[in-house]
Amino acid sequence: MLRQFHSLPGLIAALLVMLLAISGAILSVNPALERLHATATAIGQVNVGQLAGRVAKHFPGVEQIQRTASGTIIVYYNQDGQAGAEKVDPLTGRGLEAYEPSAFSRWMKGLHRSLFLDTPGHGIAGVGALFMLLLSVSGALLLVRRLGGWRNLLRPLRGDFNQRWHAEVGRLVLPGLLLSALSGLYMCATTFDLIADGSQREPSFPTHVSSGPALSVANLPALQVTDLNDLRELVYPSPSNPQDVYSLRTAQGDGYVDQASGALLSYQAHDAMHNAYEMIYQLHTGEGLWWLGLLLGLGALCVPLMSITGILMWWDRRRSGPNIRNNSTAQTADSVILVGSEHNATWGFANALHDALHKAGHRVHSAAMNQYSNDYVNAQRLFILTATHGDGDAPVQAAQFLARLAKAGLKPGQPFAVLGFGDRQFPRFCQFAQQVQEALVQAGGSPLMGLETINRQSPQEFARWGHALGEVLGDDLMLVHTAKQPPTHRLVLAERIAYGEKVDAPTHVLRFKASGRLPNFEAGDLVGILPPGSAIPRFYSLASGSQDGVLEICVRKHKGGQCSQMLHGLDIGASIEAFIQPNPQFRPASGAHPVILIGAGTGIGPLAGFIRNNTAHHPMHLYWGGRNPTSDFLYESELNGYLADHRLTALRPAFSQVMDRSYVQDRLINDAQILRQLIEKGAQVLVCGGREMAKGVMQALDEILAPLNLNVQALKVQGRYREDVY
Repeated sequence: MLRQFHSLPGLIAALLVMLLAISGAILSVNPALERLHATATAIGQVNVGQLAGRVAKHFPGVEQIQRTASGTIIVYYNQDGQAGAEKVDPLTGRGLEAYEPSAFSRWMKGLHRSLFLDTPGHGIAGVGALFMLLLSVSGALLLVRRLGGWRNLLRPLRGDFNQRWHAEVGRLVLPGLLLSALSGLYMCATTFDLIADGSQREPSFPTHVSSGPALSVANLPALQVTDLNDLRELVYPSPSNPQDVYSLRTAQGDGYVDQASGALLSYQAHDAMHNAYEMIYQLHTGEGLWWLGLLLGLGALCVPLMSITGILMWWDRRRSGPNIRNNSTAQTADSVILVGSEHNATWGFANALHDALHKAGHRVHSAAMNQYSNDYVNAQRLFILTATHGDGDAPVQAAQFLARLAKAGLKPGQPFAVLGFGDRQFPRFCQFAQQVQEALVQAGGSPLMGLETINRQSPQEFARWGHALGEVLGDDLMLVHTAKQPPTHRLVLAERIAYGEKVDAPTHVLRFKASGRLPNFEAGDLVGILPPGSAIPRFYSLASGSQDGVLEICVRKHKGGQCSQMLHGLDIGASIEAFIQPNPQFRPASGAHPVILIGAGTGIGPLAGFIRNNTAHHPMHLYWGGRNPTSDFLYESELNGYLADHRLTALRPAFSQVMDRSYVQDRLINDAQILRQLIEKGAQVLVCGGREMAKGVMQALDEILAPLNLNVQALKVQGRYREDVY
């Protein structure tokens, strides 16, 4: 619901919002330009009487003196029937240059405030401000959901180009857009008298003035006690009318000045409503706050980018939505697939399962989880494929599922299988899938297999799940689906370092160069490589950043592994096609806090890259597990060099095929006291390697952290425990 609420106003009002934002950004420059050319006056140095006296020496026919919010003094005069306006120096009263308002600026203000449509146009502009407010609030809530709570609002973002730019720019300019939208709505409301702006309390024209000759303007007491910095406007009386008065507007209030006595008449102090209006007007326009105007203008310039990327994201969701072939009815199907997705990505996997089951001879019905109704009279099995949005929330297409299940129930003994999709960087990885599994069991369902999860839409994990499901069903299920891939780059193998032959675990460090410029990446990002004859890319964690001049990966050769065998068989100079998948969550946080790096086998790749780039010599402690130090001590020489130059603080390897065999978890337990001290100092933990190793590491750290009343889950919530597990 929240996503539709965010998308609909954006689609309807995209052009209007962009027009208001661009015109507002252009106008935001005016206060800064005025400030640049303004002559500042210090409080208490000049009063209005002094200024008026100095101006009178140079402009005999003065009709009005005005001070702008930026401090510019403008004199309007009529001399010998010729009207004019001049910017003046308040310290001398001399003219500086002729004042002529910019025709372009006036035109742009008319466009921004009313679209040249007068009163109806003000209403349309107000609607645009309302749309901007709705988009800002709903966008902020969506971002919070996506990142797993307000505490994670500044964490790195994942996604394609449009998703990252839309969200990154959005959270950067959100405060400014909220301020512009709220202040714009307020000003529109005052235009239509929906909110009072204080202008109704204007001072009444005085009914009695003093008789006698007029005093010199410089000697009028009311002007002598008014600081120039408080002046807004001084309008002179008509020269031919001795009963006329000066009209004085100041920051504190408005009144009239008797030209014979110099007394302040009918003074009306500004009330709270008037002061509120002036403050909000200043916040909206930046007049008098030139730096704020520039910040708001920069934010407004980002609106077209956000509008375009938002429209492209909406179109991508529409295009990637369900396109189900051979979809049987809910009542005739023997297999039902229910899908929970936020951005439609899960539907690609559901379609692959649907097609495979159909080819195996099953009648299959696929639908969104929100359409669950328990009228699948012939269903022999129920499959749930659901993502988890943000930190444990239901995706938009499954938000109603648990309520519908509780109301409609489940056929007793209904066989089912749940497959969860998520990102292990979130503390509550696939939490919603776990809730669905538990709810189906409580409703009387019978699991076909245990809950399985897919990390970052891994095609390999999906294929393995399909093979296991096929064994349960007695069908040969080949599930092949790969999420949309970015453009590939041609990379040439430049160097190979071989390890592990003696322990039957051949592992190579491969370094590739590009014929031109390397794509941008950092250590910890992923490279996708498509092996010959396969539609499923294999992903490897990068041990280098593009600034290193090479793309480096650490690959172990697996029996039957198409990609690993291909990479191990490459000759120097041979090329591959690869693409980069950013993984910004998995890298050391900025700052000087200690970093604890934990891995096993080829999981050392990105960890070595982090150490290599630790040129600031922040404390880094590496715990790594291998088989035999004489054969597969990966990166041994480099790590010793990093110890020597203090990029690496401590190296604690463990080897499983030596006399005192040990694993990385054993090293952690032995160093429990040291690790507790590091955690108390704010250390971050980065884990890379196989899933079983990661489970063992988590159990060991939970035991180590217990005396501190901490555990791994708490560190995840704090963003201090991150995994790259395969």
